[in-house]
Amino acid sequence: MEALLLQDLYKIYKEGNIETVALREARLKVQPGEFIAITGRSGAGKSTLLHIIGGLTEPSAGRVVIDGTDIARLSERERAAFRRDHIGIVFQADNLIPFLSALENVLLSMQLARRKDAAARARSLLAEVGLSERMRHKPAMLSGGERQRVAIAVALANEPQLLLADELTGELDSATADHVMELLADLNKRHGLTLIVVTHNKLVAARAHRQVRIADGQLFESEAAHA
Repeated sequence: MEALLLQDLYKIYKEGNIETVALREARLKVQPGEFIAITGRSGAGKSTLLHIIGGLTEPSAGRVVIDGTDIARLSERERAAFRRDHIGIVFQADNLIPFLSALENVLLSMQLARRKDAAARARSLLAEVGLSERMRHKPAMLSGGERQRVAIAVALANEPQLLLADELTGELDSATADHVMELLADLNKRHGLTLIVVTHNKLVAARAHRQVRIADGQLFESEAAHA
């Protein structure tokens, strides 16, 4: 079974009498443990696609099947529950809660899911992303790269099968971006985590097993990256 299956996906935005087709007949199969980079120009539909895969936006038509469940057919409440249990998302803006420490940010989503091992897992995750000495620090006391690593720990808190990353290196310098991508590649390799990264950065995309280009709302296979 595929980790992700997109079939004939459409997203159409309407404003008055004007319709804008952001995605048209998009098709994609992603196997468990694959690392996929989605590339394309600004405005090509990359973030729209990722938001639909993450259950944050409803498609206008088509199927979005994750681990056997078509989330396009779920209610908003059901999608939120599915996302909490199966999908991790990291955005370009780290979206951390500023008045909570790194540890408290990671703990929050696990507490909402009522995990009994929340405290131990939160500490373990922060250690895994190299922040065992910084877990009591609030976001303002952390560097951009450290905040993104906390955001990755938050996204992994409930052990998702699928991790989505939307331009997460866009605001980082090249050295820090490289460290963050090295971390994600390592998580993908060691834990078999299925990883989909939206990026305009060719160096980031080159780390993926496979690249998919989006243009005019459609998906096209690009040259394979390293395995």
